[in-house]
Amino acid sequence: MTAARDRDERGRARNARPRDAAGRPLPRGADGGVERVPDDLVLPPDEAVTEAQRLLDAGLPFQAHEILEGTWKDAGDATRDLWRALAQLAVGLTHAQRGNARGAASLLRRGAEGIRLWRVLDEPVPADLDLDGLTQHAETLADDVERNGTDTAGPDRLRPRLRRRR
Repeated sequence: MTAARDRDERGRARNARPRDAAGRPLPRGADGGVERVPDDLVLPPDEAVTEAQRLLDAGLPFQAHEILEGTWKDAGDATRDLWRALAQLAVGLTHAQRGNARGAASLLRRGAEGIRLWRVLDEPVPADLDLDGLTQHAETLADDVERNGTDTAGPDRLRPRLRRRR
């Protein structure tokens, strides 16, 4: 018999199981895992970028994705597509960390393309994001992963700088 899925008060699927550093669920009742990002956490853009960068620097791109996803789902029409693209980029990094070359390249490219399409709108860039640097990082990493697999995606390559250097 299969255990029932975790659900929130609205009946949406949730997963309360602990997760490893790469965001994979651990067995129910397992000790350990990394601290979870609350499902309902929504941070303003500046705080979201600061926290996502902290998580990326700690080698936790899945958790960075969770932060960026919360901002994406709360964003207004003007920036929603940008935050979605940033979340996709973080998922691409997660796939690279997990050794999934195909998923990594696909999501890195999707994130880069989303950033590029958003830039056409000529909107002000929120939170001092380095959109050109992120696009370049994602495309270069996707190219390397496609050619050589995820072994080329060492820890430093999974920690892009979200903000422009000052």
